[in-house]
Amino acid sequence: MTQYTIRSGSWGELQAHAKLIREHVFIQEQQIAVQDEWDEQDAVALHFMVYAQDQPIATARLLQNNSIGRVAVLKAYRGKGIGKLLMEDIIQHAQKEKRAFLKLSAQVYAIPFYAGLGFNVRGDEYLDCGIPHVDMWMQHNK
Repeated sequence: MTQYTIRSGSWGELQAHAKLIREHVFIQEQQIAVQDEWDEQDAVALHFMVYAQDQPIATARLLQNNSIGRVAVLKAYRGKGIGKLLMEDIIQHAQKEKRAFLKLSAQVYAIPFYAGLGFNVRGDEYLDCGIPHVDMWMQHNK
């Protein structure tokens, strides 16, 4: 069985691996414009990476405003529970930091995935980079 490792750290520490995953998933697969993918939030976010035998296979970031974003798993590793592993690690981290809630902008096809983790849809569907999204929230007990 493959051993997965999760690391969290700054953009400076994880940038090379996070960029690799996000370029594959968002820019190449989903055709998101390069200027829409990279922003100033990367420098201040906490980044999470999943590795399979030291190979980067998934990434996400947690912003200071409790927003999870840029969740991406390489195509060859989808459907293996990697995204769930990654999200559970972020949720645990947020709980340790006593964050009152988490929020994210989910691509519509991923609503069941995030709902299964405890997120609830809040608001109407909208387009982000031409892709249908909804806002989802998770409240934490204090």
